[in-house]
Amino acid sequence: MPYFGFYYFDYTYFLFMVPALIITLAAQIYVRSAFGKYSRVATMRGLTGAQAAEAVARCGGAYGVSVRPVPGSLTDNFDPRNNTISLSRDVYAVSSIAAVGVAAHEAGHAVQNAAGYFPNRVRAALVPVTNIGSRLSVPLILIGLILPVRYSFVVYAGIILYSLVVLFQLATLPVEINASRRAVKALDETGILYPDELEGARKVLTAAAMTYLAASFAAILTLLRLLVLAGSRRGRD
Repeated sequence: MPYFGFYYFDYTYFLFMVPALIITLAAQIYVRSAFGKYSRVATMRGLTGAQAAEAVARCGGAYGVSVRPVPGSLTDNFDPRNNTISLSRDVYAVSSIAAVGVAAHEAGHAVQNAAGYFPNRVRAALVPVTNIGSRLSVPLILIGLILPVRYSFVVYAGIILYSLVVLFQLATLPVEINASRRAVKALDETGILYPDELEGARKVLTAAAMTYLAASFAAILTLLRLLVLAGSRRGRD
């Protein structure tokens, strides 16, 4: 990696990280724009996000699911450990198209859990090793980059651990896409949303899916950057 004047120029940052940051930011703007637009459009049937989540869960055969409010914005999630759907303040008691769409998506995860959806089980199995990888990968890589070149194995150990994070991101994609498909199908079958409203919910969920796609892309680019950095160290041995 070349030096220009008194400053260290890391070309890998501009090659890999800048595109990742731009795509991630664009995805976040997209989802907030779509959610903001359809959060101002009330549904004709008037069901709240909480009611929609309960209806979608029942429609998909997921029984005994509890729905509770949580603080924050876009903090919605499903916890399979206690079979609980948590909905943010913009979703739980709100009857907008965006709220119903997001709530139905989380209910889709509950349906996946009840049905034993295989990709969801794969992702769940990756959680423990991913937690280890996310905690230890960066410290190992930083330490390895500081150590002499003969200790490059430390860097590669960190890269292997970070690869688990990338694998988890990739495993998340089909799970999230499937949850949205289940949500849209259930909203249609139960009549919670009319066809034109359903199209709005689909746009919100498509925007949300873009954030997961962007996260996967950013993780892959980060991994490639780490490999390039490790390779450049080996070349100086």
